[in-house]
This record gives sequence, structure tokens and C-alpha cells, in this order.
Amino acid sequence: MVYKKPPFFTIRITEPPMPGITMSLGNMFCSRCGDGFEPHEEIVNSTGELWHKQCFVCAQCFRQFPGGIFYEFEGRKYCEHDFHVLFAPCCGKCGEFVIGRVIKAMNASWHPRCFTCESCDKELADLGFIRNHGRALCHQCNAREKAIGLGKYICHKCHGVIDDKPLRFRGEVYHPYHFNCTACGIELNSDAREVKSRPGYSANDLNELYCLRCHDKMGVPICGACRRPIEERVVTALGKHWHVEHFVCAKCEKPFLGHRHYEKKGLAYCETHYHQLFGNLCFVCNQVIAGDVFSALNKAWCVHHFACSVCDQKMTQKTKFYELDLKPVCKKCYDKFPQELRRRLRKAHEQTPKKVAV
Repeated sequence: MVYKKPPFFTIRITEPPMPGITMSLGNMFCSRCGDGFEPHEEIVNSTGELWHKQCFVCAQCFRQFPGGIFYEFEGRKYCEHDFHVLFAPCCGKCGEFVIGRVIKAMNASWHPRCFTCESCDKELADLGFIRNHGRALCHQCNAREKAIGLGKYICHKCHGVIDDKPLRFRGEVYHPYHFNCTACGIELNSDAREVKSRPGYSANDLNELYCLRCHDKMGVPICGACRRPIEERVVTALGKHWHVEHFVCAKCEKPFLGHRHYEKKGLAYCETHYHQLFGNLCFVCNQVIAGDVFSALNKAWCVHHFACSVCDQKMTQKTKFYELDLKPVCKKCYDKFPQELRRRLRKAHEQTPKKVAV
């Protein structure tokens, strides 16, 4: 809704009549007090009505109009101050009187410059707006808010909601159909590839889009994780190419960043999680054996934990030992055993290999 300020007028003082023209004051009366006018008296003429100068005053404060300017409303004249107080609305944002064009919206009145989108601050007087949870938003911001609520993207070009998979280009998201392949001109879909600045160029706005077929002909490797082109450093592993930051441990998902990785069933693991998932646990300390492994008695041992179960003497790869209750016993402790026990242990020892190389 637009409210227009009533026309204002300046005081008109009568001037001496022009030669050949006579004026009679006998039938002229003041519109306020009804009295006539004295000869040579200053007379105010406003919209065809005559006034004594002292009678031409504000209908509210009864003072003469500063600068001769007044506002007229419903047949009565007001000075600027009283007209504002009595009739002019106050802006819902700045609180000042609104004179001239008034925007009526959101149960309030506004200066056109004050009625703006609460998200991007664009003036809404001529753009239109949408009420969104008690806020006035432009159409673009409302669409963006709606898309965020639905977990969708907003096209950077047409500002519409992207219902399907978006096309990413130069750091923004778009409807794919806004673009065509740089090589063959076919309309693109979300599988399009962005080729970054070629050698000799550095400006990001030189990036171009290609359909998948044309891109594959260019020989640019595709990341096995994000399926996007790899323009800089490339990691080749597991029969695929990867962005450095996308080649990660299958367990903790941390990038290897050049560190050693271990492969198992087509997946890559960092050293810690590979040993936790597939490595050997020491029979004594129950920790992952990161270094050399002693395998004996169908068990795994840390090198420094492989010891006689009787005297706790550390044994090496060359140390002769016997099995007692599925535990190793050194020869010195074995010789102290009763003869019958040694005979049975010796027999078991001869039938089954006791040592496995590290």
C-alpha cells in the first residue's frame, strides 16, 4: 500500500492590482474569522480561499506555518510537525515518521529503504517478499531457506531448488542443464567434470566443464573416492587413483598423507588398525605385535616376551625348549623334571616341531 503526501502550498500575499484592474474588498471575507479585509492589508490566498495573515494558522497548534508550508487533510490545514504527529505513520525499523511513499507490510509501516530482506538486506519495496517464520525474505533467500530445510541445494544461477544431484563448478552448485560440454556442446548432467586451470594458467575462472565421455579422452585421472578429476598430486593404490586427502584408512578414515599403508581385501589400513584387525596379539602382553613375531605352540609372542614359563628366562630363536601345558620350558628347567615326565615331554617334543623362525 502506498500513501502519498498531500500537496503543500506556500503563502500568497496579495499584490497591488495591475493597471486597469480594480478590486473590491466589500465582498471578500476571511475564511476563518468571517471578517472583511482592510485596504492594503496582506491577504493569504490558498486554493481560492482568503485569510487574514494572522488567521492562516495550523488547525492543531494555531501557529503560523513555518516557511509558509502546510499539509492539508480532510479539509483542515496542519503544520508539518502536527501533521506528522497526528497522521503520519512511524517506520517499523527506524522509528521515524514516514512521509511520502509508505510500505504497509508485516503489520507495520516502513520507509521503502527500511523494508529490507532480513537475510541479504535487499530492499523489498519493488521486489516483493515472502513471510517466513515471522521474517520478511526476498524470493531468493526464501528459496534458500526452504532448500536448507529440505536438505537440498540452491542453484547459483537461477536460484531455484536443485531436486536432483547438483553440478559443482568453480566452487558453486548449479542445475546441470545450465551448462554444455566445452568440447562437444552436449547438455551436461551431474557427471560432468570440471577441468581446472591448464599449465601456464592460474586464474580459476579459466576452468571448463566437459561431459564424462570427452573428459575421459583427455586422460585426466579420476579419484576413486569422490569420482572427481585429480588436477594436482595423485596417489595410485589399490588399482585406482586418489586425491591425496581422499586416500584414507578404511577404519579411522584419516588420510595417509604419504605414510605407509597396508592393503587387505581391496581396502587400505593404517598400521595401527591393520594390526588391530588382522595382526598378531602377544600371548603374554595381549598387545599388537608391531615388530618381529615369535610363533610357537600355536601362539604368537613378542620377541622380548618369549620366556621359560618356569624360570622366566628369556629365550631366543636358538634356544631349545620343550612344551609343558602348552607353555615353553627351557632345557635347564626341563632337566630338573622327574625322569618319567621328561620321557613323555621328550616324546612329544620329537613328534612336533617346537621352533618357528622369526
